Amino acid sequence: MKKVLLLLIASLAAVSFCVTIDESIARGAKFLVANQSGEGYWSDKQMPALTALPVWALTNVPEDRVSGATNAVKKGVKYVLSTQRSDGGFYVPKPGRGGSGLGNYNTSVCLSALFESKISPAAPLLKAREYIASSQLTGDDTMAGGFGYDKISRRRYADLSNTSYALDAMRRTESLEEFRVGAKRVDVNWDKAISFVNNLMKKDGPDAGGAAYNDRTPQAGMVTNAKNRVHLRAYGSMTYAAVLSMCHAKLDRGDPRVRDSLEYCRRNWSVNENPGMGNQGLYYFYDIMARALSASGVEKIGEHEWKKELSAKLISLQKPDGSWFNDNNRFWESDPVLCTSFAILVLQLCK
Repeated sequence: MKKVLLLLIASLAAVSFCVTIDESIARGAKFLVANQSGEGYWSDKQMPALTALPVWALTNVPEDRVSGATNAVKKGVKYVLSTQRSDGGFYVPKPGRGGSGLGNYNTSVCLSALFESKISPAAPLLKAREYIASSQLTGDDTMAGGFGYDKISRRRYADLSNTSYALDAMRRTESLEEFRVGAKRVDVNWDKAISFVNNLMKKDGPDAGGAAYNDRTPQAGMVTNAKNRVHLRAYGSMTYAAVLSMCHAKLDRGDPRVRDSLEYCRRNWSVNENPGMGNQGLYYFYDIMARALSASGVEKIGEHEWKKELSAKLISLQKPDGSWFNDNNRFWESDPVLCTSFAILVLQLCK
């Protein structure tokens, strides 16, 4: 009888937990619906990803919970599709910057969001897969296998954030290749991609198992290792980006690289900051953490039940109008549309 009672109490607690998350998601979704432009975009019409993220977040919000959510998704999808270029990428060209309007970043986010919306035709998504695959750097240097912000750039460049977005989009949408007729299936070079990721992972010292942004940009500063060599520090969001990338490359938790990265995450566990970066990129950190741990099938990091701790933290940060935003504007996080989209996506994974 006691066991049955305990199970009942646990069941009721789980139901209450999900109801609280649903209420938070609905409040955030109402904020997004209310802040969509008449043309269908959010925040910045020159950045399709900033429309794709709320489309993605609203896709699984029932219309009976949030009036207007379905129409907002349709309008957003239409706008994102209108930004596709002849090369297959979703972006707005910015020649003055020497690139193509953050084409890789925008296209990866848009491809994932459009696929999850389930209302986009397959043809433009297949073209986007071609664009992403053709953006992967080749060669034999430390950048080979990775992805940068742009397919066309003044300098050879790749980073782990853009690489994880590209790999996530390509693995997420691989089933679309069933619709490719009369042509070879398109994919990235997964072995090269993992070599790029592995090159950014720290092998010893306090950062062991962690990953850096790339081997040139000191996002989290520098550190001297046991061999008295100076190298770029690892930090939280990039380590989760490495975990996500490795999972998409079909490395399981038994692989020592995955195991070492998850151990770094255990040692540096936090939902209060992006370890190594403080509140910089905090909502991106929450998003990449949730996607990485979901992909890996991990329910606990050490003794931490990440879904409960992360969702509780996000709910505590929600503003009275239903939005989320970061006081630190690095990586555009003072934009409530961006942070609210990240928060909803995370809460949906936490349920």
